[in-house]
Amino acid sequence: MISQLEKEIIFRFLKARKKDGFLNVISIFSFIGIGLGVAVLIIVMSVMNGFRTELINKIVGFNAHAVVKPYDKPLAIITDKDFTKGIVSNDGEAVILSKQNTKGILLKGYLKNDFKKLEISNNQKYFGTTDLKNNSISIGKDLSFLLNIDIGDQITIMSPSGVETIVGSFPRQDIFEVISIFDSGIGEFNENVAYVNLNTLEDFFNKNEDERFAEYYFKDPKNIEYHKNNLLNLFPNAYVYTWADLNESLFSALKVERNVMFIILSLIIIVAAFNIISGLTILVKNKTRDIGILKSIGVSNTSIKKIFFFVGFIIGTSATLFGILFGSLFSFYIEDIRKFISNTFDIMLFPEEIYFLSTLPSEININSIILIAICSIITTSIVSIYPASKAAKLDTIQTLKYE
Repeated sequence: MISQLEKEIIFRFLKARKKDGFLNVISIFSFIGIGLGVAVLIIVMSVMNGFRTELINKIVGFNAHAVVKPYDKPLAIITDKDFTKGIVSNDGEAVILSKQNTKGILLKGYLKNDFKKLEISNNQKYFGTTDLKNNSISIGKDLSFLLNIDIGDQITIMSPSGVETIVGSFPRQDIFEVISIFDSGIGEFNENVAYVNLNTLEDFFNKNEDERFAEYYFKDPKNIEYHKNNLLNLFPNAYVYTWADLNESLFSALKVERNVMFIILSLIIIVAAFNIISGLTILVKNKTRDIGILKSIGVSNTSIKKIFFFVGFIIGTSATLFGILFGSLFSFYIEDIRKFISNTFDIMLFPEEIYFLSTLPSEININSIILIAICSIITTSIVSIYPASKAAKLDTIQTLKYE
């Protein structure tokens, strides 16, 4: 516990006085350095969390949350309290032939009524009809630009499945009519995926109904490991994979990048915290006479150590709280700040065509803020120990003799 005398001395040492001008400058820079370090760390972590969430929402918004493929026996759609819907589908790789270009794509097949249930056909960036009839196709925005194709155009698609003729086997080719253009928000998806009628796809690739697989959508797609284990129990003799499995390398890279950024930006706090050592060391030097007087009237070495330790601790803690407040407010209004800077200086800080996001994402995570605050306070507490110990070890007679 801290006695009343120790409290009064701590706050007396914290008060700025004119003769302590250089010491006050060091204390101010220590406060600003730690505060800005904490704020920058919170802002960067919030943006990275927001970017990750936006990326997950785009991926799970336009893809099945989990897919179950049969090994040998046909699948039946199973309902569960955690499922929002389950639909049958199939896919196959083909080549689009156009006058200007040739492009390999993944064709995904759905029944007409099931296609209308998909998120990708029920958003503002879907143009055209959802009536996915035989030999009709829905393509992505990027693919339409690449091949210069518009709604109503006809395209030729070549299947690797051969057609037997009297002169041998030839790749099968069919003409499809473009009925719609979608935009998933992910360029790779827009360029490499197209939707066709399930019956047409099976006929085109010489597949049968027993090869159909089941796509499941969940109420909470982020809790994907739980859902995957549930599906493995429901389908023990089938192959199960999820959106997380398909994008494992991407999210692993994001996780590594976030951890590296946390470590690098934490160095800002550590460097700023070392200013506390300088400030407290100078404070001890300036207060040598005061320390000698305190010891002569009976103040113990432990009390002296606590006094100087808490001076550093209060500076570090108050700077951390300031950084949390500033960083949280900046993260909350970061999109408004981006717009203001962009409009004022006429610069593009967050090009949509590069990041596929119209706004700068930010997600304030309470757990991250708590972790940052704890690390900052622990760091500032550790660096306060050394100068506090030096103050406690000063000899009373020597301090009074030379002061």
